[in-house]
Amino acid sequence: MDMNRRNLLKGALAGTVGTAVTGGVLVGGAQADHQAIAPAADTGPASVPFHGAHQAGILTPQQRFSTHAAFDVTAANHAELVDLFRTLTERARLLTAGGTPPDLGVGTPPSDSEVLGPQVPADGLTVTLSVGPGLFDDRFGLADRRPAKLVPMRTFPNDALEPAWCHGDLLLQVCAHNPDTVHHALRDLTRHTRGGMQLRYRMDGFVSPPRPSGTPRNLLGFKDGTAQPPKSDADQVVWVPPGSGEPAWAVGGSYHVVRLIRMLIEFWDRVSIREQERMFGRRRDSGAPLDGSQEFDTPDYSRDPHGDVIPLDSHIRLANPRTAQSEPSRILRRPYNYDNGVDPNGNMACGLVFVCFQQDVERQFEAVQTRLINEPLVDYIQPFGGGYFFALPGVRDEHDWYGRALLA
Repeated sequence: MDMNRRNLLKGALAGTVGTAVTGGVLVGGAQADHQAIAPAADTGPASVPFHGAHQAGILTPQQRFSTHAAFDVTAANHAELVDLFRTLTERARLLTAGGTPPDLGVGTPPSDSEVLGPQVPADGLTVTLSVGPGLFDDRFGLADRRPAKLVPMRTFPNDALEPAWCHGDLLLQVCAHNPDTVHHALRDLTRHTRGGMQLRYRMDGFVSPPRPSGTPRNLLGFKDGTAQPPKSDADQVVWVPPGSGEPAWAVGGSYHVVRLIRMLIEFWDRVSIREQERMFGRRRDSGAPLDGSQEFDTPDYSRDPHGDVIPLDSHIRLANPRTAQSEPSRILRRPYNYDNGVDPNGNMACGLVFVCFQQDVERQFEAVQTRLINEPLVDYIQPFGGGYFFALPGVRDEHDWYGRALLA
């Protein structure tokens, strides 16, 4: 791409309002396996178990709709923070199970908004709570319990991070089969935690149905999430293990990266299909690697050492070179598309909520992101927000609560 064209694209991006989370990993970055940890699904179970060693919403097959909401904690002290986490647990437990809200009588505000009607369906709802590095400052006496790699999100080359869309003390990832269920859950959670936390930013997302089959597509028209780690590798890829140098309370949790990525689709749509496919390293129609014929074919880079078929700077080849050295950087991706209407320049404000989970944010996400610096796609995407978080271990039973081992 010539510099005049690149400058034009960057100028167009610079005039937009941030509407996506930071990150540049759109496709690739994990071992190909169609029996993956978290494939997207058209439909799913009516309810997802809330209790367990790990939180739901990580390995759970992707529900169609989501919101990622970051909060600043406003609790005044450690006791109020404990009360906040207990309240979040109680509400998430009730919402994910579904049921009939209590009738408090005509003289009090109703116990539920009834956005979903008089009975609340579970609707595949999951609520995943993650903590940000800001929670471990000097407010609550938690500094010595901070996860070892939990720091404010790095600014990578080609990022244009906007402070209003970055970081946060807490992150709620809320996913369900329908958008009104997501809205209802977030509304309920914020209602019951006023005084304990304040919404900082949020981004709603959706997963497109498979068209015509296989992995859903992102808003650049390419299948997103073809290559994922197999379920059998979750303990090696996703969950923090004992003896890893992390605090004991963090075992069974996972580093949670969110990146909001604006897509400059008006320019993308003027690029030839051949150039688009060479930037990704995959065919747009089938999702197959350029040296294959089916979506889940494994690219054979050893037979194409000079990048004659799959360019050396293509997205899938940089994200996952499929070498012994890149094997430890595999990640679990859980991306969502977003569409926020129109920006001040009259362009469509849409893109990707890039989400990934991993044991070690440096060894995994940052290694992948570093390989992607200055890839050709950076002319059509603009990371502008998000953050690094740590997904707490699961709530094990009805007597447990979010972060109990952290806060006890």
